[in-house]
Parts: sequence; C-alpha cells; structure tokens
Amino acid sequence: MKSGIHPENYRPVAFKDVSNGDTFISRSTVNARETVDIDGVTYPLVKLEISSSSHPFYTGKQKLVDSAGRVDKFMSRYAKRMEAKK
Repeated sequence: MKSGIHPENYRPVAFKDVSNGDTFISRSTVNARETVDIDGVTYPLVKLEISSSSHPFYTGKQKLVDSAGRVDKFMSRYAKRMEAKK
C-alpha cells in the first residue's frame, strides 16, 4: 500500500437511510452539514436514498424508490389512460 495517499481525518459519522429511517454509524471522511445525537453523542449526519437495509437485493423485497415523484406521476397518468379505455 502506498503511503501518503489515504486521508488521515477518519471519524465516526451517522448515515441515515431516508427510505426506511434506519441509522448506522461508520467511519468516514465525508463532509456533513447536519448533525444528529445518538446515545448522547453528536455525530455528523449523512442522508442516503438507499442502503443495504432498504436495497431490494439485500431485503428480497421489490419497492419503488423515487424522491422526485416521477413514479407517482406516471402511475396517475397510466390510471387515467386505463379509465379512458373503459
């Protein structure tokens, strides 16, 4: 392993999966704007759209993940089109 290429500022960081609310703590160098208190300790908070606790490969459940509402818009348009055909 080459010396001098790895960051030295690793620290505990809380990662929160916004799709199911799970939070886990890991070491990272990522910059975070928010903080969270867990068991009386303040950690930098990084919000994730998907993690191993919500990913279909790990959970075995298929679910739609959409933060912009595109899936809901499509479903509503598709429902209107199906009603018009009937």
